[in-house]
Amino acid sequence: MWRILQLITKNLTLAIPIMMILGFGFGLLFNASWLKAMIIPFTFLMVYPMMVTLKVKKVFEGGDTKAQLITQAVNFLVIPFLAWGIGLAVFADEPYMALGLLLAGLVPTSGMTISWTGFAKGNMAAAVKMTVAGLVLGSLLTPFYVKLLMGASIEVDVLAVLKQVFFIVFLPMALGYATQRLLIRRYGQEDFQKHVAPRFPVLSTVGVLGIVFVALALKARTIADAPQVLLIILAPLLLLYVINFSMSTLLGKKLLPRDDAIAMVYGSVMRNLSIALAMAMNAFGEQGADAALVVAAAYIIQVQSAAWYVKLTPKIFGVPQSVVGTD
Repeated sequence: MWRILQLITKNLTLAIPIMMILGFGFGLLFNASWLKAMIIPFTFLMVYPMMVTLKVKKVFEGGDTKAQLITQAVNFLVIPFLAWGIGLAVFADEPYMALGLLLAGLVPTSGMTISWTGFAKGNMAAAVKMTVAGLVLGSLLTPFYVKLLMGASIEVDVLAVLKQVFFIVFLPMALGYATQRLLIRRYGQEDFQKHVAPRFPVLSTVGVLGIVFVALALKARTIADAPQVLLIILAPLLLLYVINFSMSTLLGKKLLPRDDAIAMVYGSVMRNLSIALAMAMNAFGEQGADAALVVAAAYIIQVQSAAWYVKLTPKIFGVPQSVVGTD
């Protein structure tokens, strides 16, 4: 079972579209309204496991302050407004889809930030700090950004959204950290890192796929009436990621050393789509399914673009010094 789940986790670009198709088919054939009861269990399954492996203490270590500041400036002073502007232009008559694009641009960094930074041979310690700081800041600021940017077109109860942020992010974070400490005490740091921790992201994948299934099942009849909606969703997402990658690459090359620059790119482009998906489905009622549809589609572009960027990294930033030294 674990091997199957690990295989699925490594192939999200296939697994998510398949789950979208299955959810779409289910929603067409059956009454999917009862699936709303599965949103909270899937949300917890999606968020809690990744919190167990989060290295919270890393955020207090120094050494790459410049990279951290540039990353968070891009994450909170540029990308949310870019996502909002694109959403406003493309989804002028669909405010909750515009909200989905905004949410996809509001919560930066995930475990994949660290993984892809490692694959590209960047500064993984910096990526860990970016992940923790981005997650905390993004979760706290999201309700206020949504109110500021979308308050004119949708009803936003900031306190209600903050309440959801507590249950979606900070409660699982506290429980995850407690679980982490207990497991380290039982198995030791090395055994935890090698054998126990790798199992948790796999569980998170089950939650992601479950939420994607529910979101598509709930919106199946709407999509069937206007199938072009999926193409309309993918186009602005692709534009957002292209601009984000390009801007972060230019900033990284100009302002940072190679390894920090790679961490900065992945720290500012990889979004925590799991948190965004959970917020869409839990904080905005039934219309949140429209936002969730956009976030679900973002998985396809994010994973694929991250993989391609790893292949391009040596051409963009050059090879690591350790590799150069062995030639």
